[in-house]
Amino acid sequence: MEAEFIIEILYRTCIMFLVILLVLRLSGRRGVRQLTLFEVAIILGMGSAAGDPMFQEDVPLLYGITVLLTIVVLYKAITMLSSRWKFLYEMLEGKSMMVVRDGEFEIKNEKDADFSQMEFFAELRNQSVEHLGQVRLALLETDATLSILYYNDDEVKFGLPLFPDKYEPIKALPVDHPCACMFCGKIEANLPSIHMVCSRCNHHEWALALNTKRIS
Repeated sequence: MEAEFIIEILYRTCIMFLVILLVLRLSGRRGVRQLTLFEVAIILGMGSAAGDPMFQEDVPLLYGITVLLTIVVLYKAITMLSSRWKFLYEMLEGKSMMVVRDGEFEIKNEKDADFSQMEFFAELRNQSVEHLGQVRLALLETDATLSILYYNDDEVKFGLPLFPDKYEPIKALPVDHPCACMFCGKIEANLPSIHMVCSRCNHHEWALALNTKRIS
């Protein structure tokens, strides 16, 4: 009896796995990187609906398939409505967030619970950005991807370094070299003191600014 049920579990798992692949294909998404929080919630609901029929013999496969197909119909309907009503779209998907503007971090997002400077550093480094002076605009999309507009080579200005070997507080005042606030990226051409309070964000640690061109 136990061996027969194990075989049935294998059979149910294969069926539900194929159904899940079909449902994901019907949803129109190509990869996890493209998923928003709303879609992640849908996926979790699908996983729960598909899991029970895989190993509980008192739950017919038809029930699980019905739930999955219902989720797809709801997803398509809600997606269609959110494309027409902006408030619904923003409620489900969230809003894009400006991360960098004109070579400086957008400090108005400082109190955002999801704001992590180090995470943005890593994302920018992955896009071959050496310092903020190379970036005109950087926007965090609702699917967690980072959209970046760069300065042309002849427009690159001094900016906060993003790599650990350069992102460190100065120990002495530099001679004729701009410094960048280590929190917001504000540039000071002539820093009067290494402990000067930044007029933009009220932090007081500074790093030597860079103005190297971007290597694409």
